[in-house]
Amino acid sequence: MKIPRLYASTGGAALLLTAALTASLTGGPATADQDGNDHRQRSEVKAHLDPLNNSGVTGEAEVKVKNHRHLDIEVEAAGLLAGAPHAQHIHFGEQARHECPTVADDSNGDFRLTTAEGLPGYGPIQVSLTTRGDTSPGSGLAVTRFPTADNGRIDYDRDTRTSPEVARAIARGEAVVVIHGVDYNNNGTYDFDSAGASELDSTLPAEATDPAACGVLQMD
Repeated sequence: MKIPRLYASTGGAALLLTAALTASLTGGPATADQDGNDHRQRSEVKAHLDPLNNSGVTGEAEVKVKNHRHLDIEVEAAGLLAGAPHAQHIHFGEQARHECPTVADDSNGDFRLTTAEGLPGYGPIQVSLTTRGDTSPGSGLAVTRFPTADNGRIDYDRDTRTSPEVARAIARGEAVVVIHGVDYNNNGTYDFDSAGASELDSTLPAEATDPAACGVLQMD
Protein backbone atom coordinates (compact mmCIF):
# COMPACT_ATOMS: atom_id res chain seq x y z
CA MET A 1 0.00 0.00 0.00
CA LYS A 2 1.33 3.41 -0.94
CA ILE A 3 1.78 5.81 1.99
CA PRO A 4 0.08 9.19 1.39
CA ARG A 5 2.55 12.05 1.07
CA LEU A 6 0.96 14.66 3.29
CA TYR A 7 4.00 16.96 3.54
CA ALA A 8 6.44 18.08 0.90
CA SER A 9 8.81 19.30 3.61
CA THR A 10 11.59 17.04 4.93
CA GLY A 11 11.31 18.61 8.37
CA GLY A 12 10.96 16.70 11.64
CA ALA A 13 7.15 16.73 11.70
CA ALA A 14 6.89 15.16 8.26
CA LEU A 15 9.41 12.47 9.11
CA LEU A 16 7.56 11.59 12.32
CA LEU A 17 4.26 11.35 10.49
CA THR A 18 5.76 9.11 7.80
CA ALA A 19 7.21 6.81 10.47
CA ALA A 20 3.84 6.60 12.23
CA LEU A 21 2.03 5.74 9.00
CA THR A 22 4.63 3.11 8.14
CA ALA A 23 4.24 1.53 11.57
CA SER A 24 0.46 1.39 11.23
CA LEU A 25 0.73 -0.41 7.90
CA THR A 26 3.48 -2.87 8.83
CA GLY A 27 2.57 -3.65 12.41
CA GLY A 28 5.70 -2.25 14.03
CA PRO A 29 8.18 0.62 14.13
CA ALA A 30 10.34 1.05 11.05
CA THR A 31 14.03 1.21 11.88
CA ALA A 32 17.12 0.50 9.84
CA ASP A 33 20.81 0.18 10.57
CA GLN A 34 23.59 1.91 8.63
CA ASP A 35 23.44 -0.82 5.98
CA GLY A 36 19.74 -0.20 5.41
CA ASN A 37 18.59 -3.51 6.92
CA ASP A 38 14.99 -3.43 8.12
CA HIS A 39 14.56 -4.43 11.79
CA ARG A 40 10.78 -4.52 11.98
CA GLN A 41 10.34 -8.30 11.79
CA ARG A 42 10.51 -9.72 15.29
CA SER A 43 8.49 -12.54 16.70
CA GLU A 44 8.45 -14.77 19.74
CA VAL A 45 7.25 -18.37 19.91
CA LYS A 46 7.07 -20.76 22.84
CA ALA A 47 6.67 -24.49 23.35
CA HIS A 48 5.60 -26.64 26.26
CA LEU A 49 7.75 -29.77 26.20
CA ASP A 50 5.89 -32.98 26.92
CA PRO A 51 7.48 -36.39 27.54
CA LEU A 52 8.03 -38.99 24.85
CA ASN A 53 8.91 -42.65 25.43
CA ASN A 54 7.59 -42.44 29.00
CA SER A 55 10.67 -40.40 29.90
CA GLY A 56 8.94 -38.14 32.40
CA VAL A 57 10.81 -35.17 30.92
CA THR A 58 8.95 -31.85 30.84
CA GLY A 59 10.00 -28.29 30.13
CA GLU A 60 9.57 -25.05 28.26
CA ALA A 61 11.27 -23.54 25.23
CA GLU A 62 11.22 -20.03 23.82
CA VAL A 63 12.65 -18.67 20.58
CA LYS A 64 12.81 -15.01 19.57
CA VAL A 65 13.30 -14.48 15.85
CA LYS A 66 14.93 -11.18 14.90
CA ASN A 67 16.05 -9.63 11.63
CA HIS A 68 14.93 -12.59 9.53
CA ARG A 69 17.59 -15.06 10.71
CA HIS A 70 18.81 -14.31 14.23
CA LEU A 71 17.55 -16.65 16.97
CA ASP A 72 17.57 -16.10 20.73
CA ILE A 73 16.85 -19.55 22.20
CA GLU A 74 16.02 -20.60 25.76
CA VAL A 75 15.24 -24.14 26.92
CA GLU A 76 14.46 -25.31 30.45
CA ALA A 77 13.75 -28.97 31.14
CA ALA A 78 13.65 -31.36 34.10
CA GLY A 79 13.42 -35.11 34.61
CA LEU A 80 16.40 -35.88 32.37
CA LEU A 81 19.12 -38.46 32.95
CA ALA A 82 21.33 -36.70 35.49
CA GLY A 83 24.94 -36.08 34.55
CA ALA A 84 24.42 -37.13 30.93
CA PRO A 85 24.54 -34.99 27.76
CA HIS A 86 21.25 -34.50 25.98
CA ALA A 87 21.09 -33.69 22.28
CA GLN A 88 18.46 -31.06 21.50
CA HIS A 89 17.35 -29.52 18.24
CA ILE A 90 14.86 -27.36 16.42
CA HIS A 91 13.23 -29.52 13.74
CA PHE A 92 11.31 -28.41 10.66
CA GLY A 93 10.44 -29.88 7.28
CA GLU A 94 8.05 -28.59 4.65
CA GLN A 95 6.56 -32.07 4.25
CA ALA A 96 6.34 -32.74 8.01
CA ARG A 97 3.14 -32.44 10.02
CA HIS A 98 4.71 -29.72 12.22
CA GLU A 99 3.80 -31.61 15.38
CA CYS A 100 5.19 -34.05 17.91
CA PRO A 101 5.04 -37.77 17.10
CA THR A 102 2.50 -40.11 18.67
CA VAL A 103 2.29 -43.86 19.22
CA ALA A 104 0.88 -44.08 15.69
CA ASP A 105 4.39 -43.25 14.43
CA ASP A 106 5.85 -46.37 16.08
CA SER A 107 6.19 -48.05 12.70
CA ASN A 108 7.68 -51.36 13.92
CA GLY A 109 5.39 -51.74 16.92
CA ASP A 110 8.17 -52.09 19.50
CA PHE A 111 6.55 -49.57 21.88
CA ARG A 112 9.49 -47.18 21.42
CA LEU A 113 9.69 -44.04 19.28
CA THR A 114 13.03 -43.50 17.59
CA THR A 115 14.25 -40.21 16.16
CA ALA A 116 13.69 -41.53 12.63
CA GLU A 117 10.14 -42.62 13.42
CA GLY A 118 9.42 -39.09 14.65
CA LEU A 119 10.56 -37.41 11.42
CA PRO A 120 7.12 -37.43 9.72
CA GLY A 121 5.84 -35.43 12.68
CA TYR A 122 8.61 -32.93 13.33
CA GLY A 123 10.84 -33.06 10.25
CA PRO A 124 14.63 -33.04 9.99
CA ILE A 125 17.07 -31.12 12.20
CA GLN A 126 17.45 -27.46 11.26
CA VAL A 127 19.21 -26.01 14.34
CA SER A 128 21.40 -27.98 16.75
CA LEU A 129 21.14 -26.48 20.24
CA THR A 130 24.78 -26.94 21.18
CA THR A 131 26.48 -25.04 23.98
CA ARG A 132 29.37 -23.86 21.81
CA GLY A 133 30.55 -23.91 18.21
CA ASP A 134 28.45 -24.82 15.21
CA THR A 135 24.65 -24.99 15.49
CA SER A 136 23.91 -26.31 11.99
CA PRO A 137 22.29 -29.69 11.27
CA GLY A 138 25.83 -31.02 10.84
CA SER A 139 26.22 -30.85 14.64
CA GLY A 140 23.14 -32.98 15.21
CA LEU A 141 25.14 -35.70 16.97
CA ALA A 142 27.88 -33.55 18.51
CA VAL A 143 27.41 -35.26 21.86
CA THR A 144 30.23 -33.46 23.67
CA ARG A 145 28.79 -30.02 22.78
CA PHE A 146 25.23 -30.54 24.01
CA PRO A 147 24.20 -29.52 27.54
CA THR A 148 24.70 -31.93 30.40
CA ALA A 149 21.71 -32.36 32.69
CA ASP A 150 23.17 -31.50 36.08
CA ASN A 151 20.77 -32.84 38.71
CA GLY A 152 18.53 -33.92 35.85
CA ARG A 153 17.90 -30.37 34.63
CA ILE A 154 18.88 -28.26 31.62
CA ASP A 155 18.89 -24.47 31.59
CA TYR A 156 19.96 -23.44 28.09
CA ASP A 157 20.34 -19.94 26.65
CA ARG A 158 22.10 -19.18 23.39
CA ASP A 159 21.95 -16.80 20.43
CA THR A 160 22.62 -18.13 16.94
CA ARG A 161 21.64 -17.73 13.29
CA THR A 162 19.83 -19.83 10.74
CA SER A 163 18.59 -19.43 7.18
CA PRO A 164 15.78 -16.96 6.45
CA GLU A 165 13.60 -19.88 5.36
CA VAL A 166 13.98 -21.70 8.68
CA ALA A 167 13.54 -18.46 10.64
CA ARG A 168 10.25 -17.82 8.84
CA ALA A 169 9.07 -21.36 9.58
CA ILE A 170 9.86 -20.89 13.26
CA ALA A 171 8.01 -17.57 13.34
CA ARG A 172 5.00 -19.19 11.61
CA GLY A 173 4.72 -21.82 14.35
CA GLU A 174 5.84 -24.74 12.20
CA ALA A 175 9.02 -25.74 14.07
CA VAL A 176 9.39 -28.29 16.85
CA VAL A 177 11.88 -28.53 19.74
CA VAL A 178 13.03 -32.05 20.59
CA ILE A 179 15.26 -33.16 23.49
CA HIS A 180 16.86 -36.59 23.21
CA GLY A 181 18.17 -39.13 25.70
CA VAL A 182 16.11 -41.76 27.55
CA ASP A 183 17.36 -44.11 30.28
CA TYR A 184 14.97 -46.97 29.54
CA ASN A 185 16.36 -49.42 32.09
CA ASN A 186 16.91 -46.78 34.79
CA ASN A 187 20.51 -47.77 35.46
CA GLY A 188 21.82 -44.20 35.46
CA THR A 189 23.70 -44.29 32.14
CA TYR A 190 23.22 -44.66 28.40
CA ASP A 191 23.91 -48.27 27.41
CA PHE A 192 23.16 -50.80 24.68
CA ASP A 193 21.36 -53.29 26.94
CA SER A 194 17.80 -51.99 26.80
CA ALA A 195 17.36 -50.75 23.21
CA GLY A 196 20.53 -51.62 21.33
CA ALA A 197 22.38 -49.25 19.01
CA SER A 198 21.03 -46.00 17.62
CA GLU A 199 19.72 -46.10 14.06
CA LEU A 200 21.51 -42.78 13.56
CA ASP A 201 24.98 -43.91 14.67
CA SER A 202 25.76 -47.51 15.54
CA THR A 203 28.50 -46.41 17.94
CA LEU A 204 25.90 -44.70 20.15
CA PRO A 205 23.23 -46.39 22.28
CA ALA A 206 19.66 -45.82 21.15
CA GLU A 207 19.07 -44.47 24.66
CA ALA A 208 21.29 -41.49 23.77
CA THR A 209 19.39 -40.52 20.60
CA ASP A 210 15.76 -41.52 21.15
CA PRO A 211 13.48 -38.51 21.78
CA ALA A 212 12.68 -37.75 25.42
CA ALA A 213 10.56 -34.60 25.11
CA CYS A 214 8.92 -32.57 22.37
CA GLY A 215 6.99 -29.35 21.88
CA VAL A 216 5.72 -27.24 18.97
CA LEU A 217 6.89 -23.62 18.94
CA GLN A 218 3.81 -21.42 18.69
CA MET A 219 2.82 -17.82 19.31
CA ASP A 220 1.07 -17.16 22.61
